[in-house]
Amino acid sequence: MTKMRSTYIGGFRTEIEHLQSGNKVITDAPLDNHGKGEFFSPTDLFASSLASCMLTIMGQSAEAHGFNIDGTRIEIEKKMGTNPRRVIEIDIDIYFPEGSSYSDKEKRFIEAAVNGCPVSNSLNPEIVKNIVYHY
Repeated sequence: MTKMRSTYIGGFRTEIEHLQSGNKVITDAPLDNHGKGEFFSPTDLFASSLASCMLTIMGQSAEAHGFNIDGTRIEIEKKMGTNPRRVIEIDIDIYFPEGSSYSDKEKRFIEAAVNGCPVSNSLNPEIVKNIVYHY
């Protein structure tokens, strides 16, 4: 079990520390919610953690099955709702390196990895996930 600590540091910002490594991340409220927008907002991290999880699980699957996804990137955009304020939709565009070529079998492994991501599986099912693969 991983432990983290989040401390309010004023100005609508927090400092998050990964206790095992000591690495830290600062969050800031977004411009539309009284912040300065100078760091990731908590909901930015929420959406970014989905992309990072998908890439990690894809990388593990690729390594286990003898192919490579190095250079693959995900561009992610979250859409917010109100009453209550929350993430309601996430657009996920997965871009593979130019010149890469994957067999149908490898694409099935990639897509199964994306669908098996623990962050994705932990999301409220009401959050719409629009996933587009750019092979």
